[in-house]
Amino acid sequence: LITERIRRIADNDGVQYLRTIKAGAGVVRTEIEESIDAKLFEQLWPLTEGRRVRKVRTTVADDAGRKWEIDEFLDRELFLAEIELPAPDADAEPPAWLARCVVRDVTDEVAFANAHLAC
Repeated sequence: LITERIRRIADNDGVQYLRTIKAGAGVVRTEIEESIDAKLFEQLWPLTEGRRVRKVRTTVADDAGRKWEIDEFLDRELFLAEIELPAPDADAEPPAWLARCVVRDVTDEVAFANAHLAC
């Protein structure tokens, strides 16, 4: 399965627009990401009607320097945490500050993929 998505990321440094192609599922996937300009984003945005995800992402480094991305969804009571691993068999154990909040690992649950959470 190949999916394409566009994102607008706003932070203290300004606004960034990205286009991402994803293939596969689970821990090992292909992901190709490129920057796009605001004009292309605005042309593509109407095509995403009914398939949008609204969330706030916070990135936090653990003691090993790995970056955990914590997503707070704005249209439901849901938080998801993820980490990009250097290898499929790398340790993905959340640090203690995050483990306290984890209900379960949803890596292989397709219902928690952005494509399925979109509305």
